Amino acid sequence: MAAEPLPLETVNLMASDDFVATFGDIAEHSPWVAEEAAARRPFASRDALIAAFQAAIGEAGVDRQHELLRAHPDLAGRAAVAGDLTEDSTREQAGAGLDRLTREEFARFTALNERYRSRNGIPFILAVRGATKDDILAAFESRIENAPDVELVTALEQVCRIVRFRLEDRVAE
Repeated sequence: MAAEPLPLETVNLMASDDFVATFGDIAEHSPWVAEEAAARRPFASRDALIAAFQAAIGEAGVDRQHELLRAHPDLAGRAAVAGDLTEDSTREQAGAGLDRLTREEFARFTALNERYRSRNGIPFILAVRGATKDDILAAFESRIENAPDVELVTALEQVCRIVRFRLEDRVAE
């Protein structure tokens, strides 16, 4: 992130609308997560802020959780090619080298994405920070045969990791 992380005191004092405007994109295309987290202020620490976002996700009903998961883009998918990723997703996927795939690698990602989505009804979600494309492909291969209920839990855990990383970038300790 180019901007300096915000002090926690500033976050705690934001009007609810400002909080959602600042953090509404933390959970991919799901500002409701920030709305829910805002209601849990004041936060005693950055970890408490992160926990509030994660609790909002965990306490949501299964339909809302599925909506949240379906709002995530495929890794190295059509949205990436079209330039339609959020700023955070663009940076995260580029950091993992997904913007520099060979034609063969892209075809492999596309096939895995389609197979995973048709089996589970959600995109394959992995917090890719610190991962390489080979790490991501290995994770795909290890999870592709999991039962949909297992993948729902795993995908939500991964979203919570993504939320943690993004909030750590934006809010000072």
